[in-house]
Amino acid sequence: MSTLANPAPRTTAPGGIPRRTGRRHYGTHIFLAVMAVMWLVPLVWALFTALRPKADTDKYGYFSVGGAFNFDNFVQAWTQGGFSKYFMNSVLITVPSVLLTLLFASMMAFAVSRVSWKFNITLLIMFTAGNLLPPQVLAAPLFEMFKHLTLPYSFSDSGNLLNTYISVIAVDTAFQIGFCTFVLSNYMKALSSDLTEAALVDGAGIWRQYWNIILPLCRPALAALGTLEVIFIYNDFFWPLLFIQSGDRLPVTTAINNLQGQFLSNYNLLAAGATITVIPTLIIYLVLQRQFVAGLTLGSSKG
Repeated sequence: MSTLANPAPRTTAPGGIPRRTGRRHYGTHIFLAVMAVMWLVPLVWALFTALRPKADTDKYGYFSVGGAFNFDNFVQAWTQGGFSKYFMNSVLITVPSVLLTLLFASMMAFAVSRVSWKFNITLLIMFTAGNLLPPQVLAAPLFEMFKHLTLPYSFSDSGNLLNTYISVIAVDTAFQIGFCTFVLSNYMKALSSDLTEAALVDGAGIWRQYWNIILPLCRPALAALGTLEVIFIYNDFFWPLLFIQSGDRLPVTTAINNLQGQFLSNYNLLAAGATITVIPTLIIYLVLQRQFVAGLTLGSSKG
């Protein structure tokens, strides 16, 4: 009677999928946990500060837990800061900027990824290289350009494009097109070329190939980019501060400066105002979370 040797441990799961072997990556998990805590500490501390009256922090110090906790700073920030008006200003800047960015970037991505011509790579590099320029380098030239540029129907009292939403929308769109073009071009290259070839045989022109065939297939990528662009443009502080001089036209992120006193800063009030400005981006992310995650994981596995 022969004895069978103990079978070797299975290294594959049912279906032929390789099974993970070896030790768990405890070091990686610990590192990620530490980084997550370090990232959350400033946010939690800002919320903690916003819930405390300034008198208590002056008495006990910011690094203490003594005193009362209430929402008085939030109420004062909302009423004193006029956030309802500034939120509308942010909407008037963010929505057109995001729509124009996605439209122009998708057109450019279609041109460099689906149309064969010798300047594809050159244009893509130029668009991507534009993101390497720091905004401060272009601040003075753009300010002078908008100062001397006028439109037939100007929305500014001075007759130029300063102190208008048009200047901020134009600059935000121009600075974000490069990044979106790079992402969308890589996504469009992954789509089968048979789609546009079959459409071309059926007599579809370039515009119809772009609008009716390729663009609907890019909805997950557009949703992911749209979520990112809303966060980027909504949180922009530099360009509105540079181009808009009228206080009642500032977006909410820049208008937080109105909560800062001339001789004394109430950091509890500023923390409450900063916390309020986070709420819209948090809502947008929660609403578009499914599309956002789907757009980030596209192409990670092969069918």
